[in-house]
Amino acid sequence: MGLESSKWAIIFLVCWLYKNVSCNSVEQKIYVELNNTVPCVRLLNATHQIGCQSSISGDTGVIHVLESEADLEWPLSKGPNPPYMVLLESSLFTRSIMMKMKNESNRVAGVAVVVPNTSPPEFSPHTTCPNENTGVYSDNYGPNLAHCNTTVWNPLGNGLSYEEFDFPVFSLKEDNETEFIKQCYLDHNRAVNGSAPQYPLCAMQLFSHMHAVTNTPTCMRRNDINFSINPEMVCDPLGDYNVWGSIRPYNDTVLGHKENESVVIAAARLDSRAFFWEVSTGAEGSISGFVTLLAAAQALREVTHKAPPTRNILFAFFQGVSSFCLPKQVSLETFDYIGSSRMVYDMENGKFVIDLDNVHSILEIGQVAVHSGTNLFLHSDPVSRSNDTVNDEVENFVKNLQSSTAGLSFLLVEPNVSQPLPPSSLQRFLRAQPIPGIVLADHESAFNNRYYESFYDNAANLNLTYPSDLSPEEQLEFVTETAKSLTDVATVVARALYKQAGGDDSQVNTIKADPKIVTQMLYGFLVSSNNSWFQAVMAPELKNILKPSPPEYYVGVVMSSTPTRLVQYLLANLTGAATNLTQSQCQKPDELPNESRQMYSYLWVQGIVPPNSTQRDSFCVRASVRLTKAVSPAFELGEYASKDYSTWTESRWKFIKARIFLVASRDLEMLTLGVGVAVLFTSLLVTYFISTKADVLFSSTREPASAAY
Repeated sequence: MGLESSKWAIIFLVCWLYKNVSCNSVEQKIYVELNNTVPCVRLLNATHQIGCQSSISGDTGVIHVLESEADLEWPLSKGPNPPYMVLLESSLFTRSIMMKMKNESNRVAGVAVVVPNTSPPEFSPHTTCPNENTGVYSDNYGPNLAHCNTTVWNPLGNGLSYEEFDFPVFSLKEDNETEFIKQCYLDHNRAVNGSAPQYPLCAMQLFSHMHAVTNTPTCMRRNDINFSINPEMVCDPLGDYNVWGSIRPYNDTVLGHKENESVVIAAARLDSRAFFWEVSTGAEGSISGFVTLLAAAQALREVTHKAPPTRNILFAFFQGVSSFCLPKQVSLETFDYIGSSRMVYDMENGKFVIDLDNVHSILEIGQVAVHSGTNLFLHSDPVSRSNDTVNDEVENFVKNLQSSTAGLSFLLVEPNVSQPLPPSSLQRFLRAQPIPGIVLADHESAFNNRYYESFYDNAANLNLTYPSDLSPEEQLEFVTETAKSLTDVATVVARALYKQAGGDDSQVNTIKADPKIVTQMLYGFLVSSNNSWFQAVMAPELKNILKPSPPEYYVGVVMSSTPTRLVQYLLANLTGAATNLTQSQCQKPDELPNESRQMYSYLWVQGIVPPNSTQRDSFCVRASVRLTKAVSPAFELGEYASKDYSTWTESRWKFIKARIFLVASRDLEMLTLGVGVAVLFTSLLVTYFISTKADVLFSSTREPASAAY
C-alpha cells in the first residue's frame, strides 16, 4: 500500500507542476512573432507567374530601415552583413526602389512595407493601361484604339502588381509591432558614422513559400498527378459567384433564348485587388459602382410593380473583373473579366436564362464617386457605333440618361473626343457581338482615382467621414455627403433604366433613390459590416461573416465570398418581398401551392430586434435573385492555355509567418557549432571508454557463498 500511495503522490505532484508552473519554450525566448502582417502571394496565368514568395524554409536577413532611395546603397552594396531584410515606409514603396532590389536579390532577403494610417498623395500598383491585352480592342478590333494609343486610363500606375519578386514582400501596420522592429534596428543595426554595427544584430524571418511555379498549365497538370491517397493541390482557379436579379422572374430551369423577350442589363463589378493578398477595399474602384446599382434597383422596386416596363431589367454584379494584364511582349493573350466572361459564355451556350440575342442594351456603372466637377461621363464604343442600328440605340440611351438628371446638381455628358471604352465588363459582351452599351464614370479620360487597385482606395478616398461624437449606430444612420452624391447618381441610373426598358414616362419623376439606404451600405461596406442593418438582412447561419471592419473584396479561390453573400442578401431584401412563410416553409417552398423555387429564391433572414425585446423578428424573403458561377470557362473546358478566357490561378501555401530575433555573428555561430561538435565527440569517447571498461569500473567483490564464520 505504501508503494501505491507513493505512485499517486508523484502523479499528483506532476499534475500540480504542469498546472501551476509556467515556462517558455526556447523558441519563444528567441523569436518575437509578428501578427499583423499580410504577404504578397503568387498568381499564375497561361504564360507566366507574378507575385512574391520565400524559400521553402523562409528567408532571413538583417533588418535595414530604408530612410531614402539614396540609402539603398547600404543593403545593395556597402553593408557588410548581407542578405538584408529591408523595412521601408509606403512613400518609398516605388517601382524604382523595388526594381533595384529585385535586380540585386542576392543581397535582399525580403521587404517589409509599413502601411500608414494616412494615405500618400497617390499610389497605384496597377499598369498605366489596364486590360491592355485583355479587352475588346486589338489588331482586329479598333487597332487605333488598342494599347491606350488615344487614352492612358491610369497614368499613375507603376505596374508593381504584375512583377515577379524572388523574395517575400510583406505589409506591416503602423502599430506597436512596427515600432518594436524599428527600435530593435536602432538598438542593434544602425550604422554609426558609417561604421559597421556590432553583433548581435536584429534580423527578420519571413515565410511565404508558394507551391505553384511557372504558369497555370504547369500547376494544373501537377494538380492532376495523384501519387498519394491525399494528393496535395498546388494552385486553384480564381473565381467566385456572380449575383444577378431581374424585375420579372425567370424560370431557372428553362435556359437559353426567350422568344419576344428583350432585356436591359445594368451591371457593376464586385471585386477589387491590391498588391498585398486580401488587402483591398476598392472604395472608388468597385464599391461606388455596386452601391449605386443596388440603390437604383431598390428605387425601381415600386414603380416596376405599379407600371411594369415592356422590357425586363436584369441587374448583374460581376466577380473576378479585376484586371490582370499581360506584358506587351507576351504573344499569347489571355482574357480576364472572369465574371462577365462566364456570363457571356453561358449565354452563348444556352446555360443562362437568356441569351445574347435577348440583350437589348447594357449600362455599366463604373467609378462614380470622385467628382472632379459637376459632370459624369457616358462612355461608349466607337467601333460598334459604326453600325447604324447600334449607334441609334446608343444615342437613344444617352438621351434617356441625360434627361434623367432633371432637378439634380450634375449633368451627364459624352467625352469630347473619340476614344475607347474604359476598362469595363461591357468589353467582354462586345467581343461576342455588337450590343448597344454605355459605361457611366466620373472621369472623361484618365481616372480621377489616385489609388486605383491599391490598398489606399478606402473610405478616406471617398471622403467618407463622420462627426467624432457619433456612436457606431449613429454613424450607420448619418447621411454623409458621399451618400448624398451617390444617391443622386442612383436616381439617374434608375430613371434611365426605366426609360430604356420602355417604362411609363409619367412615372419617371417619382423614381428616387433612398439616401438612408445608400449611407447604410457605404458604412457596412467601408467601415463595419457587423452593424444592425446588415445583421437584419442576413441569414442566421451567415452572421459570423460580419466583422467590425470592411469585407475583403479580393477575388480569390474561396467560392461565395463575403461581398458576394452581402450583395446577394441586400439585392434580395431591396428588390424582393417579405412573406408570411415559416422557416420550414421558406426552406421547402415548393410544397406550397403558390410558391416556386424555380421562379424565385427564398431567403430566411434574421430581421430586426424590436424595442423592448431580445428576440429578432425573422422572416422569409422571396426574390428573383440568383447566384451563378464566376469561374473562367477555361477551367471547365480544360483549356489551361486558353487565348479566349481567363486562366488566372492562385498558388497554395502551407503557412504565412513573420518573426524577428537577434542573430549572432558568423564567427560566434561557427565557434558555438565547433564547441558543440567537440562536446558531442568527447561525450561519445567517454561513453565508449566507460562502456568498454564497465566490467572493471562497476564490478563488486563478493564473498564466497560457502564462507562460514
